Amino acid sequence: MPNLVKRFLLPCFMALTMGLSGLAQAGDALQRIIDFDVLKVGISMTQPPLNFTSRDGKPMGMDVDMAKAMAAAMKVRLEVVPLPFGDLMTALEDDKVDMVISGMSITPERTEMASFVGPYMMSGKSILTKKDTVATISSTEEVNRPTLKLAALRNSTSAAFIREVAPEAQLVEVEDYDDGVAMVMNDKADGMVADMPACALAILRYPNAGLTMLSEPLTVEPLGIAVSKDDAQFVNLIENYLDAYEKLGVVNKMRKKWLEDKSWVVALP
Repeated sequence: MPNLVKRFLLPCFMALTMGLSGLAQAGDALQRIIDFDVLKVGISMTQPPLNFTSRDGKPMGMDVDMAKAMAAAMKVRLEVVPLPFGDLMTALEDDKVDMVISGMSITPERTEMASFVGPYMMSGKSILTKKDTVATISSTEEVNRPTLKLAALRNSTSAAFIREVAPEAQLVEVEDYDDGVAMVMNDKADGMVADMPACALAILRYPNAGLTMLSEPLTVEPLGIAVSKDDAQFVNLIENYLDAYEKLGVVNKMRKKWLEDKSWVVALP
């Protein structure tokens, strides 16, 4: 009987193992895109002007335009996968998305989890506030006060920034910028730490709310496209596309469209 098992079942087991190995290889982002003709991009959709859902339900923003450009270069269909910002890197690791384009800063910690292409934009930390005492902050040391209650996106570099430079401040993590802005406007937080474009947009949207922001950023941060660190060919492909779009002026047009021309603000819900 043992010989029969070895003779008949062992080849079957080997065939099954080889088949599973082939499936794992086909699970790579580049292979998935080739096989299914679709590029799945994880975006929070809660970070205007970089990404948001318009009042008529359409994905918009610079990150969305970048995703469309990448899909167009690959000649595949784009599928935007909206996820809370704090869940984006997990979705990338679990192969639920092929890349993440969502105002994500390139950091050493995130680079342990994924490869980053870019930057496609430079940003920096600022503080949105209604209080004069907060608006005059000019250094990171001034943020470290136990009397300060600061909101920030969950799992964001803004939240990490507060933990690192202001451990005495009270950190409240929120799921999206709208929640953080509402806390500031309703005096439930002294300020919201966020990237400068998000702070500037809140002031534009609510001109009568008494909102203001720091005159100079507290940090300088590069924003990049996150892809699987186990897919070197895919990383190389995205690097080539981004480089070509930079040289053709496409990326610069995106920056002007979303960061300088504010006509799109009317599309916000």
